[in-house]
Amino acid sequence: MRVAIDESPIANKKHVKHRVRGVGYYVKNLKAELKNEFPKEEFFFFTDERSIPKNVNVIHYPYFEPFFLTLPYKKFAKRVVTVHDLTPLVFPEFFPSGLKGRIKWEIQKRILEQSDRIISDSEASKKDLIRFTNIREDVIDVIYLAVSQTFHKIKDTQYLTSVKKRYNLPDQFVLYVGDVTWNKNLPRLLHSIQQIHVPLVLAGKALIESVSDPMNPWNQDLVTVQSIIKEDPLFIRLGFVPDEDLPALYNLASVFSMPSLYEGFGLPILEAMACGCPVVTSKEGSIPEVVSDAAEFVDAYSSKDIARGMISILHNQKKRTQLSSNGIARAREFSWKKTAKQTFETYHKASQS
Repeated sequence: MRVAIDESPIANKKHVKHRVRGVGYYVKNLKAELKNEFPKEEFFFFTDERSIPKNVNVIHYPYFEPFFLTLPYKKFAKRVVTVHDLTPLVFPEFFPSGLKGRIKWEIQKRILEQSDRIISDSEASKKDLIRFTNIREDVIDVIYLAVSQTFHKIKDTQYLTSVKKRYNLPDQFVLYVGDVTWNKNLPRLLHSIQQIHVPLVLAGKALIESVSDPMNPWNQDLVTVQSIIKEDPLFIRLGFVPDEDLPALYNLASVFSMPSLYEGFGLPILEAMACGCPVVTSKEGSIPEVVSDAAEFVDAYSSKDIARGMISILHNQKKRTQLSSNGIARAREFSWKKTAKQTFETYHKASQS
């Protein structure tokens, strides 16, 4: 089979935010595993559609944005599209599209509905696709993401100590890794930290970025978060952290807390679990699918309950040990090898449609 895959998120400067984490992480790992698992198949990776060979069987667009034109009008071959989530459509009051955004969504939706197969990261995202489009359920394949094998329990205490010193981390801390959008629920997490008086280490480029348009509704949580953490020693902003250091941060953390209001998958949660870091999270969106019984669940809309969840782990060694063990076991059920194999099956279905 000859498959062309758009690798713009890891190759183009305009996708620089996706290149490091998120979609770029997905494309990078999928690309490597497809080549490893299917050496006899032909994969072409492109950033310019003019370079796509004319005789490919399938073209895969591994990302989709409802309010931006990410899909081409012209269909060059059988088309597969990965839709990671439709969070802005699920919560329109917190992700306003504007007139241009609504027009682009109508265009994107029509193009998406003409695709031969759709990949979603979770059953929750699949339900959203069915809700907001005319795509048939049997055209959507749920294929879970995975984490790199670099995310694991680290036994080298000397190495962990060196990372701890490099980032000037306290002995006990709660960790958050990710973006600052409304669904991440950071203001409530910050308020819960102020209730328990345990340091919160925040990793993510957006956390130290200046807000160019503070009145834009998309930036409201970032403005709120920066206001809360300003000059408060409880909050340690690391900004961007290289992938090679993230496993050590998860290993050093006492708790990983991500009480999201919605997730299409929730990759940092799986990373923390793989490293044996106890997780506090919510039951919103896809999270229960990913986590199973390997986390302490809290009410995402209550900072008091988020605080309770973290304290219940910090003050209970037995629970910490159990959640760590459950997390490692659950994370082993996800692998890029499995993701690649299921994705190739989707390519085959598309080629036969």
